[in-house]
Amino acid sequence: MPTTPPPTVAKSAVPPPRSVLRDPAFLRLWAGTTASGLATWALPFVLGLAVLHRDLGAAGLGLVLAARTAGFLAAVAVGGVLADRHSRRAVVLWSALAAAVAAPLLAAGLGRSLVLMTAAAALAGAGQGACRPAFQALTAETVAPGHRQQANAAMTMAVRGSTLAGPALTALLAAFLDVSTLLLGIGLLWLVAALVPGKGTAGATAADPAAEPAPRAGFRAEFLEGIREARRHPWFLAGLAALVAVIALGYSATSVALPLITRDRYGTEWVLAAAMTAYTVGALGGALVIARWRPRSQGWAAFAGLAAYGVAPLSLMLPVHPVVVVAAYAVAGIGIELFNVPWFTATQREVAPEKLARVSSLDFLVSYGLAPVGLAVIAPAIDAFGTTPVLAVCAAACFLVPAAAALVPTARHFTR
Repeated sequence: MPTTPPPTVAKSAVPPPRSVLRDPAFLRLWAGTTASGLATWALPFVLGLAVLHRDLGAAGLGLVLAARTAGFLAAVAVGGVLADRHSRRAVVLWSALAAAVAAPLLAAGLGRSLVLMTAAAALAGAGQGACRPAFQALTAETVAPGHRQQANAAMTMAVRGSTLAGPALTALLAAFLDVSTLLLGIGLLWLVAALVPGKGTAGATAADPAAEPAPRAGFRAEFLEGIREARRHPWFLAGLAALVAVIALGYSATSVALPLITRDRYGTEWVLAAAMTAYTVGALGGALVIARWRPRSQGWAAFAGLAAYGVAPLSLMLPVHPVVVVAAYAVAGIGIELFNVPWFTATQREVAPEKLARVSSLDFLVSYGLAPVGLAVIAPAIDAFGTTPVLAVCAAACFLVPAAAALVPTARHFTR
């Protein structure tokens, strides 16, 4: 007689990897993001070599870099809207390909056409700007929520590591390759950024095939919708305000004052080199710490890290030993990553997934957009009032504005 078949045992779901570094999808995304970061960093350095080789004048260098910045600022908001409208992977692909196309155009114009180089630099900046929010949103799609802080730390470590090792590597390559070839190499890096990342799945939601597609609002309406989403998170607005203070005042002041003080007070270039290296090494250390550290009040800890940048302008105010300046820059580097990694992770967690790229574009727009403004204001202020008073104001802003931001409701935990 027939017997009842034994019940089948359901297969257990495959557990997620213990480390995000064992996830092939993340490693592909990490490789693409790292390649884009290397290409972004390398372009100003290689163009500086063109000035040394007399293929480009100083005024031409300023024009080309300004065009790249303008292209970035124009495209970052557009990229945020496109990445929320369409596939984030597709936006990364086409924006990185645009930047890759710009590299041979720059090489073609080198020493021949400043107009062509300026247009190509604007295209490169546009590709860079459009892919930033898309990469940020694609991270949330690729990495499970529990691993995002570790993933963001790995991303920032790659960027800081390339900043640390990049100058030596580029200088070594420049001994064997000309500037045009180095520009083509930047194009290859952008091709890696375009082609290597895979399609995100962790944060993707399946659409209902029976549902009618909703009509799309206009570009302006969707961008404003991203602003409204940002306003729903008081901790995000507070963080943007703190970033404005630190970037437009603190970072800009130290960028202008450090070379002057290195020359006038210490009379040696090694203080400048050592301080900048210490900042990058400190940032690497901060990323290592925050990859595993989960403070109970992550928002307060992050704002404390951001406020730590104030020790850099403070050290430049005082007639201290140069080792103190170098140590202050290391502390500033540690602090900036103790802020950055939880900030990115909280944005990926708290913001509505379908609006994440637009909100991220606001972050990049403020961070990158206000840096040139700060640099333009700080130099005349130092000429008018002197280095020490300007540094004092900037150091106070770095300490006080993040402290005030930490008092905003929801800022303690970066959550609603």
